[in-house]
Amino acid sequence: MASFVTPFFSQIVNMLKRTYLPNDDRPIAVVIGSGFGGLAAAIRLSHKGYRVKVLEKLDKPGGRAYVHQRDGYTFDAGPTIITAPFLLKELWELCGESLETDVDLKLMDPFYRIRFDDGSHFDYTGDLERMRAEVAKFSPADLPGYDRFLIEAEKCYQLGFEDLSNVAFDSLIDLFEAFPSMVKMKAWESIYTLVARHLKNDKLRQVMSFHPLLIGGNPFSVTAVYSLINSLERKHGVYSAMGGTGSLIKGLVRLLGDLGVAVQCNTEVKRIEVRNGRAVGVTVADGNFVPADIVVSNADAAWTYQKLIEPQHRRVWTDKKVLNSKYSMSLFVWYFGTKRQYSDVPHHMILLGKRYRELLQDIFKRKVLADDFSLYLHRPTATDPSLAPVGHDTFYVLSPVSNLDSGTDWKTQTEPYRKAIAQYLDQSVLPGFEQELTTSFCTTPQDFQDRLLSVKGAAFGFEPLLLQSAWFRPHNRSEDVKGLYMVGAGTHPGAGIPGVLSSAKALMSVVPHPINVAKGYAQ
Repeated sequence: MASFVTPFFSQIVNMLKRTYLPNDDRPIAVVIGSGFGGLAAAIRLSHKGYRVKVLEKLDKPGGRAYVHQRDGYTFDAGPTIITAPFLLKELWELCGESLETDVDLKLMDPFYRIRFDDGSHFDYTGDLERMRAEVAKFSPADLPGYDRFLIEAEKCYQLGFEDLSNVAFDSLIDLFEAFPSMVKMKAWESIYTLVARHLKNDKLRQVMSFHPLLIGGNPFSVTAVYSLINSLERKHGVYSAMGGTGSLIKGLVRLLGDLGVAVQCNTEVKRIEVRNGRAVGVTVADGNFVPADIVVSNADAAWTYQKLIEPQHRRVWTDKKVLNSKYSMSLFVWYFGTKRQYSDVPHHMILLGKRYRELLQDIFKRKVLADDFSLYLHRPTATDPSLAPVGHDTFYVLSPVSNLDSGTDWKTQTEPYRKAIAQYLDQSVLPGFEQELTTSFCTTPQDFQDRLLSVKGAAFGFEPLLLQSAWFRPHNRSEDVKGLYMVGAGTHPGAGIPGVLSSAKALMSVVPHPINVAKGYAQ
């Protein structure tokens, strides 16, 4: 009986939450952007008791997780590597539902295949014994060091992810309280330094340190705390969504719809309106004013401060500070479909070039477009054939490149760069594939700036350096404008699906209760 009553009453409670009266006078929360962070924040704000309005610049939800439909192929713009699925499950459970209602997540095996320029490869999985066998394949002498590295990664996972990722670094007190944990994790070290201390083989050092590139960081610069990704993946797995990452966006939008919240697309926010130091709403591209009691920006944090808030309202995030900050690399992404399948290519493959440290120096420090590259090759039809016409394959290949500080003219460089990548793929893992192409298009750093409104075309916002993390990153509660809040890659804890979903959780610790807003008590 109890097993029936509990879900029954849960459904009744959720139905009541979704039944809004015409004279609804609850405080309004306007959410700018419908990426993972914005949608997660909208769900949590709705359950907190706000009337939520989500405004999206593009023609459909998703932000950086936009979906392209071309010639019968489905292309996820990204992200395509799904970790920490429990953070997604929480959102469905908040709504009294199950993630499996909307999304079928498939565990990847291997998580990735990491291929070196000489043709050797490392199959990266969540199985400890298989991983130790892969390590031994390259360097048996490094097995004890690998075990020590796992201990370090687990410590960083517990201290850096479990303890700190959901905490909004709202004041210096929060920073001081986290300081002992940062010392224990040796947060001042780079992840490459940490890995190199335990592993001597150069290829193994690359395998165990590349993860920060998935969130815009240079392994030779980002804090060793990011070794936590290794433990996060091993504990919780790496997944892909059937139907593509877009199926997750579609599911989140459906949850919001059931909560009475619509995502208003083709609605670009041009300015956050501030009166007496407080956000009071936004003005959109057609000139209309949308009033709000609080504003939550899922837009690029640097863009939010530099472009959406007038300078006189900014004491901390001035134009000078925004421009002098360090930004992540950008991405060149080539999407293509083939009229045959390549069954020997796994779902996720990372192709590391001849240069590792030197190439990263070119991307992050010298800011030049190098002649060589390392690539992430995504073949989702390895798992879900429905993403292409029958007998065809869907691909994208992603190359980390410098942001627009490189001065690269992508109007003239896009096609030569694409051809160079095509030649490399033809000579390595996709021989003769260009004769099989059926559709093709590219995204460049210029698109990240012009279409996704990211300062300098940085694909992940601020570079995740130690002094641009936690309290040093734009806060979840704005330091400059009362009633303004931040979620997404540009705020704490950072980029990647776990990061942006955690930012929405951190938001809940600083956003005021709607009753306090209605009474005028909110900070």
